[in-house]
Amino acid sequence: MGASNNILLIEDDQGLNELLTEFLRLEDFHVTSAFDGAEGIEKALAKDYDAIVLDIMLPKVNGLEVLKQLRNSKKTPVLMLTARGDEVDRIIGFEMGADDYLPKPCNPREIVARIKAILRRVDMDTQDIQSSPSNGLIKLDDIEVNPATRVATLSAEVLDLTSTEFNLLESLLTNAGSVLSKEELTETALGRKLTLYDRSVDMHLSNLRRKLGPFANGDPRIKTVRGIGYLYVAN
Repeated sequence: MGASNNILLIEDDQGLNELLTEFLRLEDFHVTSAFDGAEGIEKALAKDYDAIVLDIMLPKVNGLEVLKQLRNSKKTPVLMLTARGDEVDRIIGFEMGADDYLPKPCNPREIVARIKAILRRVDMDTQDIQSSPSNGLIKLDDIEVNPATRVATLSAEVLDLTSTEFNLLESLLTNAGSVLSKEELTETALGRKLTLYDRSVDMHLSNLRRKLGPFANGDPRIKTVRGIGYLYVAN
């Protein structure tokens, strides 16, 4: 992760916006601020950012609509800020392609840590593309995953996966038949440690399950092992 990462902060709370900007700049990020959804969309589409911090509750255009419009043309990593306990917004946000979330109020240091984790993950994904051998395909049942191109197919049809979903699928297929803990999957897919009450991996996996669908016989491909983690069923 370089020292000049460009961050777009879309947050209408003036005080919080200034506080987060200060914390991020102390960590050598270059910060551009937007104070409503319309301004956020305009700035997000006008140039390329390394990551975007996006509040859900915004004037003019809400954060989910901002994310929807952004995902029509860009895959910039997005960290959502949501109201504490508002599970619906988080679920919808992940379905639209958000990379991670934090409930408000949150510690600015945690936001910085999450952004760094996202950027580390992006760097690792890029390195994986550059270093993966061309024959490093992962094939199981009707699924094929190519780490070199980061393309996954189901019955020869390309799956529309987010970067996190791809990482999860790759890990699950590589360890098919074995249980992977939420801790392991959080580190693999999100590039950070699992935190208390953290359901990011659960939500990403829910979306991945929906996109994969069940086996032809109706059985689930990915099973939840309560209290431990998840496994991809090896047929």
